[in-house]
Amino acid sequence: MERIKQELADSFDEELEMEIDESRLDNLLVDVLDHPEREQIERRTYFKELFRLQHELVRLQDWVQHKGLKVVVVFEGRDSAGKGGAIKRITQRLNPRVCRVAALPAPNERERTQWYFQRYAAHLPAAGEIVLFDRSWYNRAGVERVMGFCTETECEEFFRSAPEFERMLVRSGVILIKYWFSITDEEQQFRFNMRIHDPLKQWKLSPMDVESRSRWEAYTQAKEEMLERTHVPEAPWWVVEAVDKKKARLNCIAHLLDQIPYEDVPKSAVTLPERVRHDDYIRHSVPAEMHVPDRF
Repeated sequence: MERIKQELADSFDEELEMEIDESRLDNLLVDVLDHPEREQIERRTYFKELFRLQHELVRLQDWVQHKGLKVVVVFEGRDSAGKGGAIKRITQRLNPRVCRVAALPAPNERERTQWYFQRYAAHLPAAGEIVLFDRSWYNRAGVERVMGFCTETECEEFFRSAPEFERMLVRSGVILIKYWFSITDEEQQFRFNMRIHDPLKQWKLSPMDVESRSRWEAYTQAKEEMLERTHVPEAPWWVVEAVDKKKARLNCIAHLLDQIPYEDVPKSAVTLPERVRHDDYIRHSVPAEMHVPDRF
């Protein structure tokens, strides 16, 4: 029984490690930055609900496989809004062969000459798969537009095409769910400053992120038009209030589970076969020089 308890505790370590890391970030600049206090969800409640929701995600995963569903979830929002943290908690206990993340880099020269949606379409799910887009085709309506990487003509064409592209996906049987993670100006400033001062997180702050701070209002205007023109009945937008990261994760996962009706999948009992032993089998020892040094 003690061994079983240890194994269960070990399975929670990844989440605990991530939370400890984020707590370190929160405390790192407590004496440096002026950040308003806000009520946060109680830690015990957060973990209890997160593990419960992750168990439900596993049930959903089984159902998607069983029924051959095709699920696409789009995560959009400003830099540092918490999209990545939510995606990590969704995928943390799922089978990566069933639930995968599509986080596309900037297009190469060849991709820039393709139909705009072409490289995203290549990552769409087959039957029995879930794909989470960590940013998506909505790059054109956001960062590309604000940073001048596309023309207004190209952006206008995107607004005409995106709703039709999504309707086509839905007609083909894809379950499409779109989330916008919303944070305040002050919260983004705080999170950027934490990344600047933390050597373990500085890689998250790209030159594009830094530039976005001076263009807050331009991003706001772009977001407002994007939501207005691409919020269609077949693929509506859902806004996640994300100033409190923990609440945002729980609310997003709970809402996602509500969007896809699912049931328990009948499973046959698994019985381990007896270990087969052969008298003539001799296990050879591994040479000492091949072992990783035991330092801990």
